[in-house]
Amino acid sequence: QTYGQFRYQLYVYFGSQQQKNLEGYVGFANLPNQVYRKSVKRGFEFTLMVVGESGLGKSTMINSLFLTDLYSTDYPGPSHRIKKTVQVEQSKVLVKEGGVHLLLTIVDTPGFGDAVDNSNCWQPVTDHIDSKFEDYLNAESRVNRRQMPDNRVHCCLYFIAPSGHGLKPLDIEFMKRLHEKVNIIPLIAKADTMTPEECQQFKKQIMKEIQEHKIKIYEFPEIDDEEEMKIIRKIKDRLPLAVVGSNTIIEVSGKRVRGRQYPWGVAEVENGEHCDFTILRNMLIRTHMQDLKDVTNNVHYENYRSKKLAAVTYNGVDNNKNKGQLTKSPLAQMEEERREHVAKMKKMEQEMEQVFEMKVKEKLQKLKDSEAELKRRHEQMKKNLEAQHKELEEKRHQHEEEKASWEAQQRILEQQKLDASRLKQNKKVNIFIDQQ
Repeated sequence: QTYGQFRYQLYVYFGSQQQKNLEGYVGFANLPNQVYRKSVKRGFEFTLMVVGESGLGKSTMINSLFLTDLYSTDYPGPSHRIKKTVQVEQSKVLVKEGGVHLLLTIVDTPGFGDAVDNSNCWQPVTDHIDSKFEDYLNAESRVNRRQMPDNRVHCCLYFIAPSGHGLKPLDIEFMKRLHEKVNIIPLIAKADTMTPEECQQFKKQIMKEIQEHKIKIYEFPEIDDEEEMKIIRKIKDRLPLAVVGSNTIIEVSGKRVRGRQYPWGVAEVENGEHCDFTILRNMLIRTHMQDLKDVTNNVHYENYRSKKLAAVTYNGVDNNKNKGQLTKSPLAQMEEERREHVAKMKKMEQEMEQVFEMKVKEKLQKLKDSEAELKRRHEQMKKNLEAQHKELEEKRHQHEEEKASWEAQQRILEQQKLDASRLKQNKKVNIFIDQQ
């Protein structure tokens, strides 16, 4: 083998190796691991608000969800505290699992719906949510934005009393006040007090009223994965979720379960046939916690931020000192275009209603004309039938008279034949006698 052939083989070999390196593994597929390590190191934050009347098991539900003693004996639950007007209380707890730290903030609303006059009882809740948005907006506006704790309310669990009679006016008004500010997930509290049939009927009634009053609850994201979409559709079909909470461990058939003991049996908290607790926990913690935070940041917080920044300008108009004239801000211009669009849509709607009314009147007139024509034809057909009936009656009478006359003639002929036969017979008898 000559030196030239050896050099050519080396050139081919290293060229093929270089091509393999270009087509092989580069390393950017490791980026998710870097993000994961950074997120785990930084930790996670989640703020959960619970709203509902006293005695619906809100504290027990939170303890069951996160397997923690948030409301211990030193800090009694809302139902055991002194009755006051609605106030907002925060509780923070650091939950650790598998090396992941979650700073959980529970926002409780003791006294909600307990007063005789519950007018504006939702105001402290809305003020609290707006104040957390304000704090985050101020933190974004600072020069140093490294420390920006996210204390915004990411989810609101609204507990509905298991009355079986639909939503109360207070429930409807509260959710209408808050559905533009926070992700609302309706829950039927203490579902073990209802039969499965009653619970299903109650769910249908609640969802019907939510749709009638146009209340926006948490919308699940659209995902391309078919398996995950099946899970989401299953959760949507079970809304509002019927839950049962318990801090008691009971032994059932040799297994230790969290549940409630009754004379007729045990209501297991984590049994999907008894309640929707596992669906709520999986959705809230394992599958959709990050989406709840994203919706809060991209939708609810952005709406608040836009309104807040729009209010900074002087009624939507800024003073342009360089040109010495007033120019509208983009938000004011968008608002004006929106109003023009709404006015245009109303005008089109009125025109469409007028056209619709005119077509309805024309259709009614045509129906009346058709009805009159049908009535006239009916009367004409009735008269024709009566005339035909009268003609047939006359023919029947004539036929009966002819029949009677013919029968009379036939009887006369028969009688004449009979008389002739008798006369002939008599003649024969007389002749016979004379011969004798």
